Amino acid sequence: MTTAQALYQDLLHLDQRSYKAYKAIEGRYRFRDFWLMVDHVQGDPFAAPSRMRIQIPQATAGFPRALYQTRSREIALRDYLNRQFGHVAAQMAAKRGSGNSGLIAIARPTQQVLERTAVWIDDQQLEVRFTVGLPARGRTILGRQAAELLCDDLPAIVDQALLYKALDAKAIQQHVETVEDADWLRQQLAGQGLVAFIPDGAILPRSSGVDELPLRESVVPFMSPASLRVEFERPNQGKISGMGIPSGVTLIVGGGYHGKSTLLEAISLGVYNHIPDDGREQIVTEATAVKIRAEDGRSIIGVDISPFINHLPQGRSTSHFSSQNASGSTSQAANIMEALEIGAKVLLIDEDTSATNFMIRDRRMQALIAKEQEPITPFVDKIRQLYQDYGVSTVLVMGGSGDYFDVADTVIAMTEFVPSDVTEQAKVIAQTYRTERLAEGGTAFGALTARIPLAKRLDSPRQRRRWGSQGDREYGEDAAREPRRTREDGGASESRRGPRLKVRDVDELVFGSEVVDLTAVEQLVEVGQLRSIGAAITYLQTYELDGQRSLAELIEALMATLAAGLDQLTPYPQGDLAMFRPLELAAVINRLRSLEVQ
Repeated sequence: MTTAQALYQDLLHLDQRSYKAYKAIEGRYRFRDFWLMVDHVQGDPFAAPSRMRIQIPQATAGFPRALYQTRSREIALRDYLNRQFGHVAAQMAAKRGSGNSGLIAIARPTQQVLERTAVWIDDQQLEVRFTVGLPARGRTILGRQAAELLCDDLPAIVDQALLYKALDAKAIQQHVETVEDADWLRQQLAGQGLVAFIPDGAILPRSSGVDELPLRESVVPFMSPASLRVEFERPNQGKISGMGIPSGVTLIVGGGYHGKSTLLEAISLGVYNHIPDDGREQIVTEATAVKIRAEDGRSIIGVDISPFINHLPQGRSTSHFSSQNASGSTSQAANIMEALEIGAKVLLIDEDTSATNFMIRDRRMQALIAKEQEPITPFVDKIRQLYQDYGVSTVLVMGGSGDYFDVADTVIAMTEFVPSDVTEQAKVIAQTYRTERLAEGGTAFGALTARIPLAKRLDSPRQRRRWGSQGDREYGEDAAREPRRTREDGGASESRRGPRLKVRDVDELVFGSEVVDLTAVEQLVEVGQLRSIGAAITYLQTYELDGQRSLAELIEALMATLAAGLDQLTPYPQGDLAMFRPLELAAVINRLRSLEVQ
């Protein structure tokens, strides 16, 4: 360990030298209020930025223990400090040379509150992980600018963003209590027979399709219909009322552009907590709810889709169905069965993103095409069985077919973004205007079949990169290496190299030589989640994939390991990971074309 003054002088001495000379500053430095760890220096100014950490003793940081004494509060406080650091760093950002020179950055959060590795806090200290673009002109070190960046700007960020005395105590308290109350509300759902809760006054619309901020102008606050209104007494913020969506089969109906899909989108994101003033911060949904859609062209490996699709031409089996280019109906069937395999208890479906022939087959089509000539059993004939046999509820946006009135428990109509309970009207209509369609789903939903991944690599070793200095440069935006773990016999961890991982936003993961399209996995909300999933798959294939346990069992074991934190996945402190759900991890694995199961 050396001092901040020594670091300042070292950086001045590096001025005008080759960029690689920056490697000399890797190490630990004592500042007045904190320690700075320079963990890894980038190889050139155009590579991924250098990795650094700050550690502040709690005696200096001064955060009351009440702000992080529970798991919910700890995650909320870490999220708040992540945002504060990023905000102050962005305000102080100054261009100092080529590439990313002069930029201090931290994991960029969305409107959701997630557990991230960027910030850690306990009774001893506060740790913040971030990246720095060390200043250069071309590939020549700008030593004075680097000294100002690390020895002047960084302490200023600490003073403004990471010390309790400098922050808005009321804003921190609100942030923590909002998240804790949302967690509490979510825990009450099952006991109340609900799968989701949307509070009165919630703001559901977003500013635009590419902006998660709430719509501010001409917005209609949510107001629950009296027949579906429920009340809760939250531990922090007191009484709250809103619409409870009961378990069973719920339809959301209404004309186009009246808010049906907007409501379903808010429900789908209710599996996560949100920041105060997001408008959706007290919308909560059963934690295993999954958004399901059709997905033309996806890979399907060994999935039993026979509850929905059977008797394919040429005798092709659907009890162990595989396809490298699935159709809309087979992909939607597989998406449902894969979600059920991992424990989903609520399905969220929008007819706009569904395969029409998967959703409904009306009486006229039944008359023209006999059942023995149609392999697809439509969802309308399986939706009630799914609830009766397995307790799996469905919330379905449906504007085009009243045939679902026959199987619905609750029908909510959206009119100019205002919901109303039209369940009784829908039942009367169903009795008055009989469809005379024939039920085609049999007497039971069908079996849920577990799949066991074969004990083999999930990436392609033939095109795998060798790790070394080149791999190190990919840290941050697009890489994770072999996870931190030793063998149970006490020996060193395997020397086996991990696959190349590259993340492109939240809709694409490069795993080895394979590009996985995740556009249809709509509940992935942050890039950090996808980085974590890539590292988790590497972990699974290196240490857990034994050819004996089912995919659900493997993921359950991994999530138990991650109870100790996402650091279990990486061999060094990595600040750009975010927690994911088992369902999204399974969704990525299921889209790997290299997957093989029995």
